Amino acid sequence: MKVAVVGATGMVGEVMLKVLEERNFPISELLLVASERSVGKKLTYKGEEHMVIGLADAVAAQPDIAIFSAGGDTSLEWAPKFAEVGTTVIDNSSAWRMDPTKKLVVPEINANELTAEDKIIANPNCSTIQMVLALDPLHKKYQMKRVVVSTYQSVSGTGVKAVEQMENEAAGIEGEMAYPHPINRNALPHCDVFLENGYTKEEMKLAREPQKILDDRTFSVTATAVRIPTAGGHSESVNVEFHNDFDLEEVRQLLSATPGIVVQDNPETNTYPMPVYANGKDDVFVGRIRRDETQPNTLNMWIVADNLRKGAATNAVQIAEYLVENNLVSKTSQTVS
Repeated sequence: MKVAVVGATGMVGEVMLKVLEERNFPISELLLVASERSVGKKLTYKGEEHMVIGLADAVAAQPDIAIFSAGGDTSLEWAPKFAEVGTTVIDNSSAWRMDPTKKLVVPEINANELTAEDKIIANPNCSTIQMVLALDPLHKKYQMKRVVVSTYQSVSGTGVKAVEQMENEAAGIEGEMAYPHPINRNALPHCDVFLENGYTKEEMKLAREPQKILDDRTFSVTATAVRIPTAGGHSESVNVEFHNDFDLEEVRQLLSATPGIVVQDNPETNTYPMPVYANGKDDVFVGRIRRDETQPNTLNMWIVADNLRKGAATNAVQIAEYLVENNLVSKTSQTVS
């Protein structure tokens, strides 16, 4: 496979290369792609140096698969250009997620919807991925009615600038600010930009994306997204009201049997998911599983995952793996006439 990683010099791009190497994805030629200011820079993959190239050169090379993590504007402009030359694009931005003509994919849930005709495939929001992975088996069994989620999100979700702000503040160093307020020893109820309805874009992604991934508009999601001073891993407090009652032990069994989920749920031994434990791992961790005692058929859970891995890079690579395994991407991209 000729594979392009677009946004290779960014935080997610770096993790993308790490995941591709760890999972031994079949690459015959690797194209590392970034903005003009990074062209010529060298990055190492499997012990070999690769020079970063620009987007136009990458399109001209006609890769079989292009994994994008370069921001929405870049994706809107360049993903169609790659698609035109026969490349299958897996996009990690929000640009295509709610486009009705594009699939929004978490492989464990809905990869079977993909066809060879899908040339631009959307990777969901990091917070959405970990939540729907846990909700999917429970929805199938008990039928969700309403989900209330509060997130506790790592600064790494914002990018390098935000991590540097946190580290500078912790060290007492004045520096560039990624946020409108300090993040060290603080919590910002402000992920992404505010919209006219008073919610942030991040919160509306959490509200809308699960319905598309699960192909079901009969349940609703309301969200509050908070940025906290952790370097890796998003956490979520999730309250789910079902139409049907459930048994807690059965809930644990359903989650334990779901690929990609690890149940950590033993209060007696202080066993529960934490970002410090999830960091660097591909699984989604679920714990603090208990009934909401204020109303019937309602469950509380605590869900944690590494936002740069399963929340971004790993999910995208898993999509690519599914495409290859099911012969949905040709090994020779079409030449433009």
